[in-house]
Amino acid sequence: MFDLTKEEFDDLRCQLGTSSWGGARYNPMVFTEQGVAMLSSVLSSERAVEVNIAIMRAFVYLRKKIASNVELAHKLGELERHLKDHDQQIQAIF
Repeated sequence: MFDLTKEEFDDLRCQLGTSSWGGARYNPMVFTEQGVAMLSSVLSSERAVEVNIAIMRAFVYLRKKIASNVELAHKLGELERHLKDHDQQIQAIF
């Protein structure tokens, strides 16, 4: 568990909106994926297990999204290289 930095918290707040009471007075504490997994060994109530599973699924979903964005960025880079080659070939024709 660790504190979010001011920049991380500001970015998160921009994505989620602000509260009606004026926002947080301090940066929130957050867990890493491994921290959530460790919690499951400590918390054993049915509700805690359900929440833990939901959080782990969210981490898996985020990991997949990040991986797909990396793949998309790679494909865009390839497309840009192809377009650059085409631009040079078109200029050579003229």
